[in-house]
Amino acid sequence: MGYDEAILKLGDFGRYQKIIYILICLTSIPVAFHKLAGVFLLAKPEFRCLLPFEEQNATYELSPNLWNLSYPQGEVCEYYDVGYTQEYLTGSIPRSSNQTTGCSRYVYDQSKYLNSAVTEWNLVCGRGFLAAFSDSLFMLGVLLGSIVFGQLSDKYGRKPILFASLVIQVLFGVLAGVAPEYFTYTTARVMVGATTSGVFLVAYVIAMEMVGPAKRLYAGIFVMMFFSVGFMLTAAFAYFVHDWRWLQIALTLPGLLFMCYYWIIPESARWLLSKGRKDCAIANMQKAARFNKVEISNEELGALLDEGETEEDKARQKLEDQERNDGPPPSVWDLFCYPNLRRKTLLIFLDWLVCSGVYYGLSWNTNNLGGNVLLNFVISGAVEIPAYIFLLLTLNRWGRRSIQCGSLSLAGLSLLATVVVPENMHTLVVCFAMLGKLAITASYGTVYIFSAEQFPTVVRNVALGAASMVARISSMLAPFLNYLATIWTPLPLLICGSLSLAAGLLSLLLPETHNKPMLETIADGERFGKKTKGEVYLESGQELKTTPETQPLNGPNENGTKANGQKF
Repeated sequence: MGYDEAILKLGDFGRYQKIIYILICLTSIPVAFHKLAGVFLLAKPEFRCLLPFEEQNATYELSPNLWNLSYPQGEVCEYYDVGYTQEYLTGSIPRSSNQTTGCSRYVYDQSKYLNSAVTEWNLVCGRGFLAAFSDSLFMLGVLLGSIVFGQLSDKYGRKPILFASLVIQVLFGVLAGVAPEYFTYTTARVMVGATTSGVFLVAYVIAMEMVGPAKRLYAGIFVMMFFSVGFMLTAAFAYFVHDWRWLQIALTLPGLLFMCYYWIIPESARWLLSKGRKDCAIANMQKAARFNKVEISNEELGALLDEGETEEDKARQKLEDQERNDGPPPSVWDLFCYPNLRRKTLLIFLDWLVCSGVYYGLSWNTNNLGGNVLLNFVISGAVEIPAYIFLLLTLNRWGRRSIQCGSLSLAGLSLLATVVVPENMHTLVVCFAMLGKLAITASYGTVYIFSAEQFPTVVRNVALGAASMVARISSMLAPFLNYLATIWTPLPLLICGSLSLAAGLLSLLLPETHNKPMLETIADGERFGKKTKGEVYLESGQELKTTPETQPLNGPNENGTKANGQKF
């Protein structure tokens, strides 16, 4: 493409590109703040009923004798409905009834958390599901934001949508911190969730569009690393800010720093070219050239861009002609019309479902691991860094399927191991859980590339969008998965481990895509990875013949010409 050649003329990944890239990556940090803040904003400390003889400012601690006299075995949401006289409390008279009554007020353990939205609005016992419901709605906002802001950025540009998202994020982030009740808080958090997609996805696209093909893998991975840095910094905020309202505001205000980007970050030159605004694109590229101390004329840049535009026009015209000849254009539903494509699509969707659900399930489950909650949280974010480094070193060497299968299987085995480790061995439990987090992070990073290479070009974007929506469904269920810890503490890890192991083994059924030609048509997708020989018939009546394993996917056809010349 001409733009990729122009980037090389501008100094490839020069000083200007590096500075803009780092500034863009920094916007991922507040996104992590908001996505992980629920761990502390909705933290549920140990609690019990406020007993009739206690004052409102009573402490959580009770002597074992008073506890046995007041609460049934293993129960904290009800207490014995008896007269708590001095004689009863001293054990002079026996309990007259085993009848219980529900709590009207609560006492919370403040040794770990000064307060949270849970303690302020008593989101415990019969109202306990409301905390999980709030986090679930936050992820619904993330889903809606990815749809809305993605379309807006394609229509109006990357830059205005990025800054619009930042402004909305700050406004509703502060509103969540001052919300007087649960409904306002949850609504504000839904809006914040939507803007995290507007900030992260648009920033990710800008970062990817400003580098050449050789550096896109590294550009994408390093954006995710900055998210991991924000993950760890969230714990630093929670360490110094103990009031949940001030914590929410403190995590939001750093977004104000990015407002000055408006005069620094340029519009994506690729987007400008796609909209026919070549003069604006050349002006932005000349700014980069001057900063990199590269001399290139507007005419030279225009010639390079025109060369790429001509090739794109040819490819677009060829695709349009093919669509006119073959009938209606392909859609995501075509992936389910043919057996091999359907099988691969369902397996890919399963991988996305498991990766997203397990990743957020583990990220939000640090409170249930025992030991130091903040330390567990920091380690959970820190293990993502070596996971991404591992991908950089191996993804183009070992192949996508091997890493996807191995990462998911390792995550499953590690999480299942936490179930058999005794609860008092906190360190070992945390080690296995963090190993599982490292593995699922590597799998999550792999599934993006693996999926893009499995889907044909004609439906790639819409297929990846559908896979992302499936992933958001599981992340919406992740808060309720962690709520199951109230039934049995290891249950969330047991479910996550089982799903990861199953998805890892099933990933072996997917064909390897590393160093294979990029799939172009639905026919290519149906043929790729098919093990049986014979003929495959499409609904349109087109006949496809399976090729030997040694023949390239896009090799010469029966007429001696190539179906396409694109190589990955």
